[in-house]
Amino acid sequence: MTEATPLPQDLAGRSALITGASRGIGYGVARHLLDRGATVTVTARKAAELDEAAGSLGAPDRVLAVAGNAGDADARRAAVDAAVERFGSLDVLVNNTGVNPQYGPLVQADLGAVSKIFEVNVVAALGFVQEAHRAWMGEHGGAVVNVSSVGGLRSSGVIGAYGASKAALIRLTEELAWELGPSIRVNAVAPAVVKTRMAEALWSGQEDEVAARYPMGRLGTPEDVAALIGFLVSDAASWITGETVRVDGGLLATGST
Repeated sequence: MTEATPLPQDLAGRSALITGASRGIGYGVARHLLDRGATVTVTARKAAELDEAAGSLGAPDRVLAVAGNAGDADARRAAVDAAVERFGSLDVLVNNTGVNPQYGPLVQADLGAVSKIFEVNVVAALGFVQEAHRAWMGEHGGAVVNVSSVGGLRSSGVIGAYGASKAALIRLTEELAWELGPSIRVNAVAPAVVKTRMAEALWSGQEDEVAARYPMGRLGTPEDVAALIGFLVSDAASWITGETVRVDGGLLATGST
């Protein structure tokens, strides 16, 4: 069996904050950045799950867990300030938190649920950028990655409110890239179906059938998305900003829905 090639330690000395990091893509990103030498602050709503996730990363001197609801302004500020206090900087922000409490036709949608989707998926992401800018990046620079979705690039049917919020996040990414350059780079990634608990309803019990629609013949993993984010926050991507990069196994290239 061939041993895995060690990851470069090109993020050593940098401090990253990852939201929605108790599981799924957020946890995968935290693991990847940690393995590349960064210190990581992870945040999520449920303290017990977050503490368990942080402990499983296995580097207590380089991992900080700060529980809080991304939709709460005080919680956002607390997470950012804790990261700067513990690690001395905040060089990387990954806005990964996302919710989708609405399913079905938009014309029949509960507007309270739609408001919650936009509050968490879009407004909270901007709130974290504002806090990061205030606490560190405004003076020192940094890199931001927003986790969008292929649902933000095309109509998404029964999860239309979620797709609309992810489209707004892509637009927000472009606006912030223009506004905050050259010292702060802001990009987004747009995954297709990734095997996480949040997306389980989209593939559970029919994984082979769903995967067959992808040119790569499989669904995504958190590690697929994490590797792309790791590139975007690194110096290797120093002339990339305002971009939304698909990580979708070729799904959109097929033109299928």
